[in-house]
Amino acid sequence: MTLGLAARKRHPQVPRRHGEGGKSHLTVFEGLAALSLDALSSVAYGPESIVVVLVAAGTGAVTAMLPITLVIAGLLAVLVVSYRQVIAVHPDGGGAYAVAKKDLGRPVSLLAAASLIVDYVLTVAVSLAAGAASLASAFPALSGHLLAVCLIALALITAVNLRGIADSARVLMLPMALFILSVIGVIVVGLFRSHPAATVGTHQSFPAVEALGLLLVFRAFAAGCSALTGVEAIANAVPTFRRPRVKRAQHTELLLGFLLGALLIGLALTTHRHHVVPRGGVTLLAQLTAGAFGTGWLYYAISLIVTIVLGIAANTSFGGLPVLMSLLAKDDRLPHLFALRSERPVHRWGVAALAVLAAALLIVVGAETQRLIPLYAIGVFVGFTISQIGLVRHWIAQRPDGWVSRVLVNGVGGVLTAVAGVVLLATKFLAGAWIVVLIVPLLMLLFSRIERYYTLIGDKLALTEAPPRPTPSPSLVIVPLGRVDAVAVSAVAAARSMGDEVVVVAVFDDPAKADTLRAEWRRWDPGARLDIIDSPEHSVVHPVVHYVERISRDGRQIAVLIPQVEPLRDRYRLLQSQRGILMAGLLSAHTDVVVCLHTIRLKV
Repeated sequence: MTLGLAARKRHPQVPRRHGEGGKSHLTVFEGLAALSLDALSSVAYGPESIVVVLVAAGTGAVTAMLPITLVIAGLLAVLVVSYRQVIAVHPDGGGAYAVAKKDLGRPVSLLAAASLIVDYVLTVAVSLAAGAASLASAFPALSGHLLAVCLIALALITAVNLRGIADSARVLMLPMALFILSVIGVIVVGLFRSHPAATVGTHQSFPAVEALGLLLVFRAFAAGCSALTGVEAIANAVPTFRRPRVKRAQHTELLLGFLLGALLIGLALTTHRHHVVPRGGVTLLAQLTAGAFGTGWLYYAISLIVTIVLGIAANTSFGGLPVLMSLLAKDDRLPHLFALRSERPVHRWGVAALAVLAAALLIVVGAETQRLIPLYAIGVFVGFTISQIGLVRHWIAQRPDGWVSRVLVNGVGGVLTAVAGVVLLATKFLAGAWIVVLIVPLLMLLFSRIERYYTLIGDKLALTEAPPRPTPSPSLVIVPLGRVDAVAVSAVAAARSMGDEVVVVAVFDDPAKADTLRAEWRRWDPGARLDIIDSPEHSVVHPVVHYVERISRDGRQIAVLIPQVEPLRDRYRLLQSQRGILMAGLLSAHTDVVVCLHTIRLKV
């Protein structure tokens, strides 16, 4: 015990900064709130998508909803098992991209990354647009301001995620819990009722325009598979969980699968029991809610909860896409700034990029949900299929215990998701899915060009043999100043410790001020030469840059030390002169000198 204490005293740990440690990462329930709302909220439109397709064969065809939902639930089980395996094999996150990079090669990994990025951006746009439309249904005055509602909600979600994924999860846990309890209540009460308590919406007739054939069943299956979007988000964001990360992420994936499967089957059973078909002006879930609880305050409360959760389901993308972009940046396929993390930890550049892309998409389509739906879910099914095929390759190559059963599970899952993806693309191609087919290759080309650039830079910087020993050379430190004060004292002292010779450069447009500085300099005599530049154009930065360019031609090692005063408070930062930052940028762009920023902190 004594030796342990002594060892700890000799090797003290660095204290953690604010936001570091376990509290900035996700627990199982926080992970469910932060990364699964997209999947869970899809029960508000997934079952309805099946019914809308089936009624083309008449209202009697809606009875096929239950077996189709059971097949989708089976596919969900396969996906949950598969993504639990992905989490174990790729604990650094990345999902389908990580699987493809390891087992399927570079082109397929680029396809997976591009597809996931498209899907994540669409998830944000669709969730916000659907939430705004649902809110406008309850408050018609907002119907003309859907885009503004979406952009305000996007700004709020972005601000919360910039504080950290754990902070966003804590904010979302209550709405998630209320949503799950509400839907469970609708299912349980609806199943026990002999007939609906109330009917909402206007009656619509659905004459049979086609037979209930295999193609229609496939279309209904593919449409219902939109309820599976978001299942991959947990595997993409494993690093955001608390340790042990793999186990927590796997538990979260399993809990998501159980809840989503139970809600989908429960809603299908309730729909089947009361023979619910689409009605004008309301959603299928709203009909089931009215059938269970009537049209009193509980009906409006649940409708509002569904609206809120549909809107904040966009948070799933903010948990998954920044991690994926950081992995792409580490692989030299996106700018390296996307790999940077703040101390909370947050990939803030990824969060900001997602917000900008989603905002641009919402503005282009005017926040109209129906213009986004044809683009939705195709990208995620590409990711589903790639991850399944990649796992099949992984098990065949590694051959662990039970590898044959794993190959069968992933193989069946890959076939089902591939079928769903092809049907989705075929049925939605002319409605707008062609845009995804265009954007995905363009993103792949962008990744390739960025990767080629980094490879070129790496080749140019590489050394073929050991470099010679550096030889010391005369050095000059240039300090731009304007007067003799505490800043000048600190800057000149720092400059004299850096180089053999120090030159202070001052720029004036008034000869009287220049003479005053010369007199003050002679009285101080700090051991540094003073050069004064006359600038009739009232410019300061460019004369200094030109001076440095001229001096640097003699081959000496030159450094420019630019003093900067730190503001007393962050809120005063905009009041500080930005001249030093501008000068540093110009010097870096136009010269090869070393540029140093010397910060002077004032005491309050």
